[in-house]
Amino acid sequence: EKSVVAETLTPVYPTTAGLSQTNLRKAIQHAINLKVFGETLPQNVYNKLKLPSFEKSILTLHHPSPELSLHALEQRSAPEWRRLAFDELLAQQLSMRKHYIKRRSLDAPAIAASKMLVQQMLKHLAFTLTKSQQKVVAEIANDLTQPHPMQRLLQGDVGSGKTIVACMAALQTIEHGWQVALMAPTEILAEQHYKKFALWLAPLNINIAWLTGSQSKKERELALTNIANGHAQLAIGTHALFQEAVRFHKLGLAIIDEQHRFGVQQRLALRKKGEPEPHQLMMSATPIPRTLSMSYFADLDVSVIDELPPGRTPIVTKLVSDERRDEILQRVREACKAGSQAYWVCPLIEESEALQLQTANDTYAHMQAIFPELKVGLVHGRMKPAEKQAIMTLFSAGEIQLLVATTVIEV
Repeated sequence: EKSVVAETLTPVYPTTAGLSQTNLRKAIQHAINLKVFGETLPQNVYNKLKLPSFEKSILTLHHPSPELSLHALEQRSAPEWRRLAFDELLAQQLSMRKHYIKRRSLDAPAIAASKMLVQQMLKHLAFTLTKSQQKVVAEIANDLTQPHPMQRLLQGDVGSGKTIVACMAALQTIEHGWQVALMAPTEILAEQHYKKFALWLAPLNINIAWLTGSQSKKERELALTNIANGHAQLAIGTHALFQEAVRFHKLGLAIIDEQHRFGVQQRLALRKKGEPEPHQLMMSATPIPRTLSMSYFADLDVSVIDELPPGRTPIVTKLVSDERRDEILQRVREACKAGSQAYWVCPLIEESEALQLQTANDTYAHMQAIFPELKVGLVHGRMKPAEKQAIMTLFSAGEIQLLVATTVIEV
């Protein structure tokens, strides 16, 4: 490819099909010739930081002098690269600050601390909260007293006790006449929450509505009525909670479990159910990178439960190569024979539910062949709710030793 070699180093740009280096360089040079360089920083600021001006940075990076360090250019440690990085981070921080100010300008119910329900519930619990749980409960309780919407991520390993912490926040909200919505991504997980909350809140006479997509028309209409007239103080369900037909009497707190499984618009739809805007508590055992980026770079406060309750075995996660699959199968056999149980989860393949289902079915048949001495079960998203529940009940009762599942399960 022919190109004019000037008395400067020649950058090599990443290209794509149909866009050559020559054409890209011509376009960049045309943009540079327009000399539209807006300086975002006062001169005394970038001088103090020992950074060049924005214009000098652009010109130098596109036409580097041969005297410049090639290593510094390639590693992006040159002052000119640092200036561009500084501008990006500054814009990001300003955007974050703007969002923070906007959120604090929004109205939300200022919910006073609980004086009765939380203490009553603690008396009925068969366990005491860990110091880490107590600290997180205090953080959330303080957020709820503020007149602007809480946006907090509650993070902790499986078994660390996130649900009981969320329940404390719900009780504080309910005690002062506001409703709570708890949304989970699957019916299995939503039902687990429903059973836990029903057990904990029964002594307190808290009315709970249960709302999922698989309910009968009669059950759904009763739940919708109780939510709308305020009789239901807590509504637990799946995506059905943010449907247009769902109207809350006085929504004060939205709790979202496994929040990364919901899109931004879905979470926004639930928030819009309240007036003023409800507080929002999001829970996750394994924050994905998007969640982590939100917590570090966006307007999301984070509470971490970093202590397991007494007697809980710490969760150990290991990555094993496929070449050692036989070792894993042997460990599964030994664990099940020793009285333990195992999940074999088939991951989502290329966002295709059909492929995931096929993989699960094939794996189920394979496991039955490998482990004829074990009771193997299968659960996936295409099953009817009653079928899924029957399998999970058998698994909970210990009658299924190895459960092959798609990501429909939550552990």
